[in-house]
Amino acid sequence: MKLIMTLLVRDEEDIIKENIEFHKSQGVDFFIVTDNRSTDNTTSILKKYESLGIIKYLYQKKDYNQAPWVTDMARMAYTIYGADWVINNDADEFWWPVKGNLKATFEKIPPQYNIVKAHRHNFVPICGHTRPFYSQMVYREKRSLNPIGQPLPPKMAHRGCKEIEVAPGNHSVTGINNPKIFDGLVEIFHFPIRNYDQLVRKSVNIGVAYERNTLLPRYVGIARRTIYEEYKKRGNSLQRYYDQHVYNKNRINKELENGAILIDSRLLDYFNSISDKPNTKIGQMLRCMSQNFYDFFHKFNQNFNQNIVC
Repeated sequence: MKLIMTLLVRDEEDIIKENIEFHKSQGVDFFIVTDNRSTDNTTSILKKYESLGIIKYLYQKKDYNQAPWVTDMARMAYTIYGADWVINNDADEFWWPVKGNLKATFEKIPPQYNIVKAHRHNFVPICGHTRPFYSQMVYREKRSLNPIGQPLPPKMAHRGCKEIEVAPGNHSVTGINNPKIFDGLVEIFHFPIRNYDQLVRKSVNIGVAYERNTLLPRYVGIARRTIYEEYKKRGNSLQRYYDQHVYNKNRINKELENGAILIDSRLLDYFNSISDKPNTKIGQMLRCMSQNFYDFFHKFNQNFNQNIVC
């Protein structure tokens, strides 16, 4: 079984390496990545993976147009690279299998199912952020919402298909005969806001591109468009928006107490396991270590809070 992941990225130097390394260790066989006019170190990072034969690198200089570009990559995954399953992913999303690793999870899906639904969880940005992002972002919303206050929609993976059509946001697919969805196998850890500069950069990049692409209907990308409109309204600033979403020590304690957020250090534990064993194959054994994170919740929380500086 061949599992291929597509990625559409722009200026994601703080997270793209971790994304590829994580999913590679989870059994993803190959990546098809479209780089849409990155100006940071994203391109050089991707080129290194290309030289290792891990990714197919594509460069797109036109203004952001997600759905057709991802559709092209998804079709390429099947027609050129022979994908049995395709995950259409974003740089800030980490597909976490409920059990085992990703490849084993997709291998066991009964043949009558051809789409996998994965629900997403927003992890909140932390005041005094330091790299890597996962070192402090260990709190997630109990009920995750998108930027306009609606429930965060799930993502879909699908069996390889030459006529696949991926909808904007990767939230649905068409073109598969007799679609049948399997739910509950995978969840997605979502890290949309990692620091203020990253928030502004992403919002402006996408917002400007949507403005220039007059062929897209207004409802496409409405969440990102809304953030960009606030940026312009506030004098080219998203400080107010960021302050509404960032968490300091007091807010963390308050919202842990009222149940609005939960501690979830599984990704941190996973990467710590990788760093402890850099030369070994990462399999289910390492994931099992992170399943027990709840046992040390209170100790971890106390130590973590001491490091928050604002």
